[in-house]
Amino acid sequence: MIDVQNLSMSYGSVRAVENCSFRVQKGEIVGLVGPNGAGKSTIMKILATQIHPTSGTATVNGHDISKESLLVRKELGFLPEQAPLYDDMEVREYLDFTARSRGIKGKNLRERLEWVCENCGLTPVWCRPISELSKGYRQRVGLAQALIHDPPVLILDEPTSGLDPLQIMEIRQLVKGLAKDKAILFSSHILQEIKAVTDRAVVINGGRITADGRLDELSKRVFPETNLRVVFSPKDGIGIKELNELLAPHKAMVSRDRDAFLITTKEPEPVREKIAGLALERSMKILELTEEKRDLEEIFSALLHKDAKTKKEKEGIS
Repeated sequence: MIDVQNLSMSYGSVRAVENCSFRVQKGEIVGLVGPNGAGKSTIMKILATQIHPTSGTATVNGHDISKESLLVRKELGFLPEQAPLYDDMEVREYLDFTARSRGIKGKNLRERLEWVCENCGLTPVWCRPISELSKGYRQRVGLAQALIHDPPVLILDEPTSGLDPLQIMEIRQLVKGLAKDKAILFSSHILQEIKAVTDRAVVINGGRITADGRLDELSKRVFPETNLRVVFSPKDGIGIKELNELLAPHKAMVSRDRDAFLITTKEPEPVREKIAGLALERSMKILELTEEKRDLEEIFSALLHKDAKTKKEKEGIS
């Protein structure tokens, strides 16, 4: 439903986006993640037909962003980083105006206004001027205008910015609930938001896409080895040398951390089976057998570091 092909954008001599390609399918929430200035907002503005790319193209629900921009806007709900609000209007007036601008009338208009009021948590401020709203409520109104026409495609740039923890949880639930029937591109500089909301991450750095995949896939890409922690019952005597010999066929390295064995391997499943078989054979009790999970900061830091290293090597060759 979002198909980006070789998209590039230049501002004079500055290359903001360079040959980016990715897709978002119906029912999928994809996180666009990268450092400040990476090109995330530029890509979103291009998809929303706010700016025109230097080269490349994209389609939104089958409509070309350059040749069918009006049709793209009908199919799209867009929340930019700075929500497009009119401060002199009340919340209900603004959303009524937004809905009518999109051609929504009569019973459908009333139903959509009621829906965004309830689902975006706007009841307490429904009749208040937008100028009096907190940042969190302004963000909710911005999300409501993106949803008012029930679009099949959503592009959300930092949708939880300025919200308190409870509001963030509510917006997460709303976005995940919407994903069943929509394609959603979701940007956030908060990595935990990407983990909590998205199915897949597209990592962008310096205007180029450096990785695209599910978070577990990205982790394996930069950390191909798995770290296992094993604790046997204290009465079960086994030494590090014996365990190293047992796991040597799987190129596993074993070290000690107090009462635990730390095992590094590229073949975690066979290693688990060997440990289970050893315990069964000797009637040993396994108190712990866990896999060390990499946190998002480690994964994305490694991806960006790897990208920077590759770029330096290419520049050195050229």
